[in-house]
Amino acid sequence: MLIATWNVNSVKQRLEHLTGFLRDVAPDVLCLQELKCVDEAFPRLEVEALGYNAAVHGQKGFNGVAILSRLPLEDVTPRLPGDEEDAQSRYLEAVLSTSAGAIRVASIYLPNGNPVGTDKFPYKLRWMERLEHRARELLTLEEPVVLAGDYNVIPDERDVYDAAAWLEDALFRPESRAAYRSLLGLGFTDAVRACDDAAGLYTFWDYQAGAWQRNKGIRIDHLLLSPQAADRLTGAEIHRRQRALDKPSDHVPVSVTLDL
Repeated sequence: MLIATWNVNSVKQRLEHLTGFLRDVAPDVLCLQELKCVDEAFPRLEVEALGYNAAVHGQKGFNGVAILSRLPLEDVTPRLPGDEEDAQSRYLEAVLSTSAGAIRVASIYLPNGNPVGTDKFPYKLRWMERLEHRARELLTLEEPVVLAGDYNVIPDERDVYDAAAWLEDALFRPESRAAYRSLLGLGFTDAVRACDDAAGLYTFWDYQAGAWQRNKGIRIDHLLLSPQAADRLTGAEIHRRQRALDKPSDHVPVSVTLDL
């Protein structure tokens, strides 16, 4: 089973790229972030025409997450538990039934947290605490779980072109990185790092200052696997070619293959 994640940075603007990826790569599951549209505006017809079911948790103008799947989506759960007043559309969870049993997938668009000196950074850290609590709950199910998405966290110096330039950024602050490590400490596996330990594996390149052309990237899009999913991991790929397309997202898809 091929499971991918992609911050598409506006599904309306990137619809041609999205449908092209679904046709060419044909993931079994694709988690999308930053849809920037309400549920009713999501291009369901185009997605369904390619053989996908869609669960959508959108928001007008920004945020928004979706899960596209060739299999039916069950037990669809929007919103991350832990704060009923949080109206931002950043989390969507669903279950897929396979011949090997159930697999649970979440699409995550974690808060950016910048500027650090504002209330945006504490919101990010509280959100990560809620995610850790949910992740801990999911582990008790003892089933394959894939927490996929744009985490807005650079885990390590290997994951950024110039660590010194990012020291005060919310994506690389010690608090953010510690919260990410806490997820791994629960027993989740960073799928890309399980397959490749090299530096320079990036998933995001800014639109400014020729970042893509100069390969000034960062790795902030991750797929975290529960032990039951990690045991089935056979490969991971960063789909860099998507960044070279005309009018691309600033993120590229990342995928994992699980032997189910």
